[in-house]
Amino acid sequence: MDKNTITGLILITLVVVAFSWFSRPSEAELRQMAERDSIAAVERQQAEEATKAQLAAQAEAAAAASTDSSALFFAQREGTEQEIVLENSVVKITLSTLGGAVEQAELKGFDSRYGGNVTLLSRKDAQMSFAFEGKQENIITSNYFFRPEAVTDTSVTMMLSQPGRMLAISYQLRHDSYMMDIHITTQGLDGFFSPSTKTMSVNWTDRILQQEKGYDFENRYSTLTYKRTDKGTKHLKETRNDDKTVDEQLDWIAFKNQFFSAVMIAPDNFTDAHLTSIQETEKKSGYLKTYEAEVKTAFDPNGNQPTRLQLYLGPNDFHKLKAHNKQSIAPKDLELERLVDLGWPLFRWINRWFIIYLFDWLTAFGLPMGIVLLLLTVIVKFLVYPTTKKSFMSSAKMRVLKPQIDELNKKYPKQEDAMKKQQEMMQIYNQYGVSPMGGCLPMLIQTPIWIALFNFVPKAIELRGQSFLWADDLSAYDDIIRWGKNLWLIGDHLSIFCLLFCATNIINTWISMRQQQNQLTGEQAQQMKMMQYMMYFMPIMFFFMFNNYSSGLCYYYFLSGLLNILMMWYLRKTTDDSKLLAKLEAYKAQHKNDPKKTSGMAARLEALQKQAQMMEEQRRQQNK
Repeated sequence: MDKNTITGLILITLVVVAFSWFSRPSEAELRQMAERDSIAAVERQQAEEATKAQLAAQAEAAAAASTDSSALFFAQREGTEQEIVLENSVVKITLSTLGGAVEQAELKGFDSRYGGNVTLLSRKDAQMSFAFEGKQENIITSNYFFRPEAVTDTSVTMMLSQPGRMLAISYQLRHDSYMMDIHITTQGLDGFFSPSTKTMSVNWTDRILQQEKGYDFENRYSTLTYKRTDKGTKHLKETRNDDKTVDEQLDWIAFKNQFFSAVMIAPDNFTDAHLTSIQETEKKSGYLKTYEAEVKTAFDPNGNQPTRLQLYLGPNDFHKLKAHNKQSIAPKDLELERLVDLGWPLFRWINRWFIIYLFDWLTAFGLPMGIVLLLLTVIVKFLVYPTTKKSFMSSAKMRVLKPQIDELNKKYPKQEDAMKKQQEMMQIYNQYGVSPMGGCLPMLIQTPIWIALFNFVPKAIELRGQSFLWADDLSAYDDIIRWGKNLWLIGDHLSIFCLLFCATNIINTWISMRQQQNQLTGEQAQQMKMMQYMMYFMPIMFFFMFNNYSSGLCYYYFLSGLLNILMMWYLRKTTDDSKLLAKLEAYKAQHKNDPKKTSGMAARLEALQKQAQMMEEQRRQQNK
C-alpha cells in the first residue's frame, strides 16, 4: 500500500465524514422529524389497540360459538391432541391435530449445540394458523381439533368436517427433500363466505432459537427475509427491532438463522404482508429474536381451486437451495439461493462465479476445512500475484529514483516553489516511464476479492462444526482463552486466530510504511510519519471488530496477511536496485528523442503553474 493508496483512503474517509456533517438535518428539521415520529408512534399505538380489540372480539365470538351447537364444525372444537410425524431421509416434521399445522421440524445430519439434531421449529416456540373470514363467524384453524386421514410416512390430510361441509389441509413431504407441499381445500362452504372473499390469512410466529456458539455473530446473520415477486430479496433489520408492512406481492417469507431457514412459499403470491422482528432482551436466554408474519394468499370459497403453499425447512446451503427451486409448484424461479447473502452485486458476482466453484472443487477432495481454506488463500494470492508484483515494482522504481527527487527538493526548498517542484518531479517520472499511481490500481483490483470472501466465509455452512488446530468450530470464534464475564469491546474470550490476523496486519503495515519512508524526503517523510500512527491504529480496531467473528474468516485473513509478507520478502529479495535503475536509464535513453509527452497529472500542474504566473503578472501590472 503506497502513499497514494493511503492518501486515497484518508480522503474517502474525510469525504464520508464531511458528507455526514453537511447532510445532517437542521434543528427545525429535527423538530419536524420528532413531531412526525411522535405522530407515527401514536398511530402505531392506536393501530395496535384496534388490533387487540379485534382479536378480543374474535376470541369472544369463538367462545360464544363454542357453546352454540349450530356453529360450523362445532363437534371438533374439543378433542384430544395427537402428533403426526412425517419423515424422510433428511427431515422429520411433526404436525399437531390441534390446529392441523406444523409444530416442529428436525434436520437430520446437522448436530445441535443442545444435543441431537438441529430443531428448526419447536412446539413451544412456533405457531402457525390459517384464518378464513366468513359472513357471521371466522374459521381460525388453531381453535379446532383436526382429524388425520390418509396417514403415511410422508403425507397426511387434516380434516374438519360435518355433513355436507369440509375443510381439508393436505401435507405431502417430498422424497429426500426439505420441501413439503400444502394444499387447502373446502367443500360445501360457498354459502359460508361472502361472494367478495378472494383471500385467506396466514399467521405465523416463531421464537428463533440460538443454534450457534456466538450470539452476536449469529444474530448478525439471522433475519426475517422476503422475496418480492419478479424482484430481489429484502430483509428486516438484523440487530434491532423492526416491523414493516409490504405493499408488494411476495413469493416467499423466510424465518432465517445464520445457517438454517424455515421458508413459507406462496405459488400464487402473498399480499398485505405485515412482518415483525423483535430482538431478545437477554443474550443468555438461548434465543435470538422473535419473527412474526401476517399475510394473505389466494383462496377460492367455492372450493374449485385449492390454496397452494410450500414449506422449505432446511439448511442455507447455496447448492441445496438452488436445487429446491426446481421443486416449485409454480412456473417461476423462487431464487431461494438468495438466502445465502453473498454481498453487493460486484462481490456477489465474484462469489457466485469464482469463489463458490473454487471452494467446491477443493472440498471435493475430502480435505479438512482448515486445509481447504489454506489452499483457497494460496490460489487466490497466486492469481492476484501479478497485480501485487506490479504494485511493488511501482514503489521500487520510485525508490531508486529517490536521489533525483532529493536533488529536486534541494533545488526548490521554498514553499512558494512547491508547484514548480511538483511539475519537475512529474517530468522526471515521465522521462523514466514511472507512474506514481501505478501501485494504486492493483490494490483496487484485489480489494473486491478481499471483501467478497468477507461475505462468503461466515455463510459457508460447510465450515459449521468443522474443527482445525485449536478451533473447535470454524464457523464460530475460537475461545480456548476464556474468562467469566464480558469485558467492554472484547467479550468473554480471546480469539487466537483474530490475534494472528491483527499481528500480520501490523507487520504488513510496517513493511508498507518502511517502503514509503525509503521513497520520501523532507516534509513528505514527516507527513508519512504522522500518517503511520493512523495506519497502525487500524489493526487494533480490527481486533475489537473480529474477536467475535468466525475463526475461519480470521484464519483466512491471517493466511492472506502471512502470504503477503512472504511475497513482499521474496520480491524485495529478488529485486536488484542497481539493475532496476539501469533499466530505467535505458528507457530514458531510448525515448530521449521521442516527442515530449506530458502525463495527465503533469499537464494539470503545468496548466496551474501558467495560470498562477498569469495572475502574478496581472497583479504586477495593476500595482504599476
